Amino acid sequence: MIDSIKTYFERQAFGVCEWWAHKLNIKLEQVRLSFIYLSFITAGVHLVVYLVMAFVLQHKEHIKKPFGKRSTVWEL
Repeated sequence: MIDSIKTYFERQAFGVCEWWAHKLNIKLEQVRLSFIYLSFITAGVHLVVYLVMAFVLQHKEHIKKPFGKRSTVWEL
């Protein structure tokens, strides 16, 4: 039962912790624990930052598109 709940939440967690763990080259569990501890310390402000990062990760292809490679400086 607990394993099924854990896998459900891991799939639905937007991948923010996984992305940070990959970028920082540390264990995923350490990143998740740091998010949990920071949410207690900052009284929930960290949750807002987490949701903003989740939004950016979900839409990063749309955000990067205007800043993609252009053939000339004058091409907009």
